[in-house]
Amino acid sequence: MSEIVRDADQRFVSRWGLILSVLGIAVGTGNIWRFPRIVAQNGGDDGAGGFLIAWVVFLLIWSVPLIIAEYALGQRGRLGVVGTFGRLSGGRLSWMGGFVAFVASAIMCYYAVVAGWCAYHFGAALVGGLPASHEASLASWDAFQQSPWPLVLHALMMGLGGLVIVRGVRSIERISLVLLPTLLLTVLVAVVRALTLPGAFDGVAYLFTPDWSVLAEPATWLEALTQNAWDTGAGWGLILTYAAYMRREHGVVRNAVLTGVGNNTVSLLAATMIFATVFATLEETTVVAGESLTRLQVMRDSGPASTGLTFIWMPQLFAQMPLGRVLSALFFLGLSFAAFTSLVSMVELAARTLVDWGMRRGRAVATVAGGAFLVGVPSALNLDILGNQDFVWGVALMISGAFIARLVWRYGAARLREDVSTPGDWPLPGLWHALIHWAIPLQAAVLLVWWGWQATTPGFLGEGGLWYDPFNPFSLMTCLLQWGLALTALVLLNRWMWRRIEQSTPSGAPTDTYPRPPDDHGLIPTP
Repeated sequence: MSEIVRDADQRFVSRWGLILSVLGIAVGTGNIWRFPRIVAQNGGDDGAGGFLIAWVVFLLIWSVPLIIAEYALGQRGRLGVVGTFGRLSGGRLSWMGGFVAFVASAIMCYYAVVAGWCAYHFGAALVGGLPASHEASLASWDAFQQSPWPLVLHALMMGLGGLVIVRGVRSIERISLVLLPTLLLTVLVAVVRALTLPGAFDGVAYLFTPDWSVLAEPATWLEALTQNAWDTGAGWGLILTYAAYMRREHGVVRNAVLTGVGNNTVSLLAATMIFATVFATLEETTVVAGESLTRLQVMRDSGPASTGLTFIWMPQLFAQMPLGRVLSALFFLGLSFAAFTSLVSMVELAARTLVDWGMRRGRAVATVAGGAFLVGVPSALNLDILGNQDFVWGVALMISGAFIARLVWRYGAARLREDVSTPGDWPLPGLWHALIHWAIPLQAAVLLVWWGWQATTPGFLGEGGLWYDPFNPFSLMTCLLQWGLALTALVLLNRWMWRRIEQSTPSGAPTDTYPRPPDDHGLIPTP
């Protein structure tokens, strides 16, 4: 029996194994590293609750609809991202699936570097002392970046990620059943410890108190949409990949809602812990390098490659509290687990694409892990390169989300809804059709225009920066050039990708008895 049949035959054993594995995709550094900083940056004078309202709105009209779509498409297609796009469009949209897979794989290459940073800080909290000042913390960070450790840990993370998935979905399920509960318990313990600090509830009160004026700012809504795209995993193609292994009776809608709500709950817990810690530890104003900063300015400081709050400020704040070393270890352990489980899903997405093209799983995993390590080396050695890749492919997730909505449109939302309907699952409201057909593409277009406008402003580009300079790491042209090269190559390879899938997918590969979709002329495409 061929490798593709063995992959197609695999299923998650239990519903909770599936849910925890998908939560491993959703819960990542976007929840613990990015979310608290974005909340602080978009909070008003009286509180950050206004931003949270916008964030919840986009959970409902961006994240959950796309998560439902990914679960449904993955269960229906029973292949990886490229194969599912090809199978459900008669081969015409394989290039769109290729772009979704390419974006997630590009993120994987530098995400392993960030996962290594998390693991390093966990180890440092266990065996070393915590920095006593901002200057000491910054010096420690600089010394780490100039050492071989970022490269070594990047290789280690990619190697471990490959080892987890080499045996397929069963090993993903097993590690998720261990890591996700441990992650959630770690976050809860860290939150409880932070809330016991004097003054912690001032931070919690600020986090949840609405300043209604921020809702009148377009940037608040745009940042809330961006954060949802980042921290839920919606539109990445990762959930679609795992859904290819889900059992039909597990249902789509309930799993999607649990995934979105569970993910955002972890984000709120992480923000509660960090706001409580900052407000309990820092005075209203603190002096850094001769400059007075408020607590909110400290939280808004992104630092090099957006590392400021998590990797520079938090270690020194933990050093100022009783049992701070324990809390620091817990914080970075949770962050390491979150980063690693998300990395595993990216490795699986890329490897499954190669398996669908006929490559044996062991060889596919080795190719992905080795290739991602090599491509990620520049990001491990240079923060400017990592920042550029994070900017380019992070924004490209908007395009990926729109492409997933386009596949639903091409296949038929009502038809897909009927295909995946199962007894015992929650009913899928008709509003989902409108959200997928119109709201998701509109949100993606608005966000891309906003990012494009930002990438032409002098403040965003830096002094003397030009929007049409492709070598400026945050210019509009660097995005357009890299996206354009990827899209052009994938459009040209569309027919080749679909033929590889046709040749590699045996006619007997299981599809849960679903009929194959007709093409535009009512013909049944060969699988």
